Amino acid sequence: QVQLVESGGGLVQAGGSLRLSCAASGLTFSRYPMGWFRQAPGKERQFVAAITWNDGNTYYADSVKGRFTISRDNGKNTVYLQMTSLEPEDTAVYYCAAGSYSDYARRGANEYVYWGQGTQVTVSS
Repeated sequence: QVQLVESGGGLVQAGGSLRLSCAASGLTFSRYPMGWFRQAPGKERQFVAAITWNDGNTYYADSVKGRFTISRDNGKNTVYLQMTSLEPEDTAVYYCAAGSYSDYARRGANEYVYWGQGTQVTVSS
């Protein structure tokens, strides 16, 4: 079955950096758009970034543009989220997700089919 396993979360001071990884198995990874979402306590799940399966185009939420970078390594079946200049407002559980086979990279959480279990990111002020 499909599994997405995130890693790399943790506690960091404001202004610091973290790199999240998401290792995928059970699917033809290179043919799936991938996304990162986050959810803070008491808030809805929020789009963070997405990357296409075919040309590597990337998309970002306005709140993270210029600070976060999504990338993928199809040889390793892994998608990454490099986060810099972290702010306390970035504190959340971060989830990676796989969209539909050969589909566009989308921003809506309900457009994604497979989800990881999440990894906690806490930014202290």
